[in-house]
Amino acid sequence: MGSKKRQFPALKIAYFVNHYPKVSHSFIRREILALERRGFEVQRIALHGWNDPLPDPEDQAELGKTRYVLRQGALGLLFPTLRVLLLSPVRLLRAVRKTWHMSGGSERAWPYHLAYLAEACRILPWLQSAGARHVHAHFGGNSAEVVMYARMLGGPPYSFTVHGPAEFQAPMGLGAKVHDAAFAVAISSFGRSQLYLHCAYEDWAKIKVVHCGLERSFIEGADAVTGASRRLICVGRLCREKGQLLLIEAMARLRDQGISCEMLLAGDGPMRSECERLIADYGLTQQVRISGWISSAEVMQEILASRALVLPTFDEGLPVVLMEALALCRPVVTTYVAGIPELVRAGESGWMIPAGSIEELTEALEACLAAAPEDLRRMGEAGRERVRARHAIDIEAQKLIELFSASHSSA
Repeated sequence: MGSKKRQFPALKIAYFVNHYPKVSHSFIRREILALERRGFEVQRIALHGWNDPLPDPEDQAELGKTRYVLRQGALGLLFPTLRVLLLSPVRLLRAVRKTWHMSGGSERAWPYHLAYLAEACRILPWLQSAGARHVHAHFGGNSAEVVMYARMLGGPPYSFTVHGPAEFQAPMGLGAKVHDAAFAVAISSFGRSQLYLHCAYEDWAKIKVVHCGLERSFIEGADAVTGASRRLICVGRLCREKGQLLLIEAMARLRDQGISCEMLLAGDGPMRSECERLIADYGLTQQVRISGWISSAEVMQEILASRALVLPTFDEGLPVVLMEALALCRPVVTTYVAGIPELVRAGESGWMIPAGSIEELTEALEACLAAAPEDLRRMGEAGRERVRARHAIDIEAQKLIELFSASHSSA
């Protein structure tokens, strides 16, 4: 007899995010929508994000579904905190003690952690009135801490997803958050290993790997690259971590070698003016263009119009844009950083280089531009197969469903 896929009852759950919706957080939106397709009722709660410009219509739709903790400012936290003080003074006192403990292992002073507790008091009645049986946070910083306090105050069990690298680099009390959680999620095996470093061995079994995912329509929606384009694209926040300054230098070297190509930097961020100055200094205004933030549909079209995607990142978790490019049958040029080698195979779906090497970045771009159409096609198809196997959102959402259901059964 063939084995049947186990069915799990749909639950009412809540998602808590520091900033939602957000241009760079489309992976959270896809995860939520995949859960809702399986019958889960998902309550969206965020601290920030109600005034953000959102080029993507799907993010605009999420805006109207999200409740915001800080929309009324700090005064909006006062009454909910007094309410918890009156109804559950012992629980609140225990949570206050926990804030002192958390501040001891944090870069942030104790008042910040008291603010996180007040935010937990704010979301507690929202969770209760919605009948949420579980709350899941994205990112291991204040989002995870708020839902941890909400649990201490009588809220539902919680879990959280850690993306990296910021969560691993600054003291955030990850060990305490994992210990009190029903489970914790890393988006790669590398991320799991970093959580191991912060946690007691007894809590390692709580740490699971669930990848960020793409919609099936995205994975199935493109043909292999023909090799005719001389255009490259880099998608991401314009910041030092992503390595765009090194990429501009590499473009200047290619130009000086007589190699013609174009580069689109799709994104925005604190380093935009510095990128623009460097482009002008190298005389690359005809070769390198910055588009600013664009919608998901526009990102897809820009990747399809390109020969390959380039991301010479210095510091990373596992970038969703690499999955998107591979799913669209475009090879990538990227670095041996964090979880990236788990997705991208050197010579199979792209070119891998040591982070920070201008020489090897230039050589990889030259090799990409010189690659034969059949090699680009082979790389693109291999990349799409890997994304299909590892990053289909419905498969990854099913892993979360099993974790939510197991947590509910054991509660």
